[in-house]
Amino acid sequence: MSDTVPTSWLVYCRPGFENDALAEMQHHAQQLDVPCESVRGEGWVSVTRQDGEAINDLHRRAAFHRLIFARQSLAALPALALSRDDRLTAILEQIKASRWSFEDIWHETPDTNEGKALAGLIKALTKPLQSMLKKRGALRKKAGGRRLHIFWTDGDRVQLGMSFPDNRSDLINGIRRLRFPSRAPSRSTLKLEEAWHEFIPRDEWDERLAAHMQAADLGAAPGGWTWQLVQRGMYVYAIDNGPMNKQLMDTGQIDHLREDGFAWEPPQRLDWLVCDIVDKPVRVLAMVERWLTRKWCREAIFNLKLPMKKRWDEVTRCLAALEETLAASGVHATIRCRHLYHDREEVTVHVRLAH
Repeated sequence: MSDTVPTSWLVYCRPGFENDALAEMQHHAQQLDVPCESVRGEGWVSVTRQDGEAINDLHRRAAFHRLIFARQSLAALPALALSRDDRLTAILEQIKASRWSFEDIWHETPDTNEGKALAGLIKALTKPLQSMLKKRGALRKKAGGRRLHIFWTDGDRVQLGMSFPDNRSDLINGIRRLRFPSRAPSRSTLKLEEAWHEFIPRDEWDERLAAHMQAADLGAAPGGWTWQLVQRGMYVYAIDNGPMNKQLMDTGQIDHLREDGFAWEPPQRLDWLVCDIVDKPVRVLAMVERWLTRKWCREAIFNLKLPMKKRWDEVTRCLAALEETLAASGVHATIRCRHLYHDREEVTVHVRLAH
């Protein structure tokens, strides 16, 4: 019976960040005193309970919206080796043994060239499998919003995972693909756009990203993040000693101040602070803490550049320091952090003050 129980917690991550995703998962497992062993591949990591019990409690309590390095979070069954002559039977048998039912099926792969190469095989198998699961009653209209994820790590190896509403990414592979706006001055513009999608519910954009709001972009040049603010109709203080994009400046919505972003102070309280300065996390954090404790802005989005090793340790240290500083100053705020798809060696932090 144990082989039908979801004993594994499977997450997808950016290739190269497996150790960081694993460190985060192990932290949550240790908090709940759940003994686990780990397996990793390129672009994914899983932890499996050593006692053979279901992983559901750990998966649920390590809520997806709180995770930093995970792109997707699944309660998973043991990995399956498939026969190249008949790939579907083993999948069908494991689903039957698990007694899982679901409303949707997603076929996914690691974010690698090898994963992308499986697209043709997956396409050929999608409809036959869907038809068989419908006939067996596993794929049905009302199943609590549950989704079956078939994670293909090779042409003859898959792992079946389940995701649940409000505790998952609703994006294929957990990746938000955005189109680069041709008029934007730099590709970094996509980082801020993705951050808004990640941290601000779409139905709140008109209120929290409203025209005529005032924002500061520290380290603005050439204007990738400023461009996003201007597109929302905001007035922007662009703080950078470097040159800003001329087309962007022609909008008349920007006050370009050639000053040090770490030292500049706003003339009045602003709606937004954004910052993508390449510097040590501790220095960026000190600057952001000054803004937040003095309530110079209502919301902030900023990036923390990470070291090559022990990124999880650095991120948690930074976030704990931020929480401690705000608490000591009597400032109530919501803090979230995510390693976004358009991030590289950095994480994006969002802070919203309560008042």
